[in-house]
Amino acid sequence: MKAARQGRLLLLVPTTSYRIGDFLDAAGRLEVDVAVGSDQRAVLEAFSDGATITLDFKALDHGVGQILDYHAEYPLAAIIGVDQETTLLAARAAEALGLSHNTPSAVEAAGNKHRFRSRLANSGLPAPWFTLLPLEDGDTPGGGPAALAPTMSYPVVLKPLALSASRGVIRADNPEQFMAAIQRIKTILATEGERNNAAADTAGQVLVEDYIPGREVALEGLLHGGRLQVLALFDKPDPLEGPYFEETIYVTPSRLPASVQAGITATVGRAVESLGLREGPIHAELRINDGGAWLIEVAARSIGGLCSRALDFGDGGRLEDLIIRRAMGLPVAPADPRQPASGVMMIPIPGPGVLRQVRGLDAARRVEGIQDAVISIPLGDTLVPVPDGNRYMGFIFAGCDTPQAVETALRTAHGELEFVIEANDAKNTAK
Repeated sequence: MKAARQGRLLLLVPTTSYRIGDFLDAAGRLEVDVAVGSDQRAVLEAFSDGATITLDFKALDHGVGQILDYHAEYPLAAIIGVDQETTLLAARAAEALGLSHNTPSAVEAAGNKHRFRSRLANSGLPAPWFTLLPLEDGDTPGGGPAALAPTMSYPVVLKPLALSASRGVIRADNPEQFMAAIQRIKTILATEGERNNAAADTAGQVLVEDYIPGREVALEGLLHGGRLQVLALFDKPDPLEGPYFEETIYVTPSRLPASVQAGITATVGRAVESLGLREGPIHAELRINDGGAWLIEVAARSIGGLCSRALDFGDGGRLEDLIIRRAMGLPVAPADPRQPASGVMMIPIPGPGVLRQVRGLDAARRVEGIQDAVISIPLGDTLVPVPDGNRYMGFIFAGCDTPQAVETALRTAHGELEFVIEANDAKNTAK
């Protein structure tokens, strides 16, 4: 039976998302009747026979009401929040319609860095010291940033509560760096608030936690009835030690010992249970050291950007195929990778300015093992590096016989690229 006869799938996708094309391709392969709900009206929405809908992603009660009205005309079988911005609305709407879902409280805890730490505080898992701090001094009980900066046990990491892609995440090794980080985060949140009407409960506070040393990994998984199916475990071979935490290379399968990988899986399994997550994709970030596997985050969504293109499960399909199958109640084939090793490089932005030219893209694509290289920022756009920005220059994908060969191919391809960036009325070329 075709999935289309079982009802329609609603994908909730911000207009700024990278992900919509890959999800629509997967829905087409599976013959699923799909609609896209976004935060800006599509030009041809009135003529699309329900294929697109404009939704309020910020006022959740209003957004849920819009989805209920849509469901009355176009019955829904499943709702997927594709990006971090839409996971809570998806959970609340699915709950209202009696569809498969995570509880809104679980999704909310996963999406707020302080609630995440608080929810896991009594789980028995390794966890750093943390505190919630207002960004302004004022008359805060216990003191604000200026009063607490000299008392911190450094190094610490400061994190805005609800931003993603390492935006605003800053390491501080002393009081001076701490106060500089506070000021920078305030500027980032003010800009975000002007653009997206950021909620006051997250815009005025910052999470401060102990810096966790060690190697970093990412786990991609799929939940069904609370049971975790691990789809991929990625090594991050570049050291992420700060002061900013821009991610670059992901390689799978992991080269960590089997016992360590088993510990990572067990840790993520206990974490999703403590959070109350039970259905759909999860993306977890962890640090590994002599103290075990330390969770950095668990998101109730799949991996961001175009990174999912590094995963191909052969007869099982792409990552988006598996997510849609699970949401629609279709059989999910075993997630056996098509190739021995694969990976992706999120091309970092080398500096601020206006992107004028990209050189060496064809040469990068010709590197042995490289499957594709994509520049995702259009020429003429302004480049904003981390921690202020949340975009990557693009993505490079590789598939090889070994993880080391994948890593080497990605680094070689990146070395072929040159970016002409115009800054302060002068052109600069950056590798």
